[in-house]
Amino acid sequence: MLLELIRATSCDLPSDVEGAIRRAIERETPGSLAQLALTTMLRNAQLARVHSRPICQDTGTVTFYVKCPLGFDHTMFEGIAKEAVREATKLGYLRVNTVDSRTGSPYPDNIGPCAPVFEYEQQQDPELVEVYLLLKGGGCENVSTQYSLPDPAVDAHRDLTGCKKVVLDAIVRAQGKGCAPGVIGVCIGGDRAIGYKMAKRQLLRRLDDINPDPQLARFEEEVFELANSLGIGPMGFGGRTTLLGVKTCTVARVPASFFVTVSYMCWAFRRRGVIFKITGELVDWI
Repeated sequence: MLLELIRATSCDLPSDVEGAIRRAIERETPGSLAQLALTTMLRNAQLARVHSRPICQDTGTVTFYVKCPLGFDHTMFEGIAKEAVREATKLGYLRVNTVDSRTGSPYPDNIGPCAPVFEYEQQQDPELVEVYLLLKGGGCENVSTQYSLPDPAVDAHRDLTGCKKVVLDAIVRAQGKGCAPGVIGVCIGGDRAIGYKMAKRQLLRRLDDINPDPQLARFEEEVFELANSLGIGPMGFGGRTTLLGVKTCTVARVPASFFVTVSYMCWAFRRRGVIFKITGELVDWI
């Protein structure tokens, strides 16, 4: 089951992401570089799906998000997940994409210290386990960033307007380097570590969902519209599609700190999930 989750995540673009790219193609000027880039992305995704080959050669950091009941055996799950990662690497669903930070030598099975990454959250249903997988490549991770407000460089104060300014600044600085059009997860608040963690968690949300907080829903819509008016476009070639989505959360902070964290995800937005019973029986794919 976890092997299939890895294959699907790496090789099969989610329907909400593919739909967003199709709509973006229709928005762009016919015959433009932007439309050509988006059409090529879509064709790439279709070939990857048909041939079960990675959508991108950078198969990214493998991160499992696990919602599980009390008593769930984390050690056993991690052993099974690591074996699935090894097998997925042998089959080519994952490239050898994990290296020793001191020597640069590869871990041939993609298993190393903190690789893959596991995050756990307890849920109340004693029978069900939800596993979400996120594959986040280095290009988009490199342009993820964090701001501390107030930030005089962009005239950003400690309010939602200031948050909007620094998020847009992050998008301008990224240009096409994050493999635009991207999706950004934003966390307002927290300490530095929690900010990055929660910003990345926002990427588990579907592109077509609506933030339950009306103020944050407006924030997401405004950032989305402003970003797409910047003219950066797909891969930085210019155009009307710089972002495919904006997902935001707020968390508590201490009075002395006001961090705004941006986790950038490339167009090859690889995230999938599976729900199964504690006995191992499949319930649903997400």
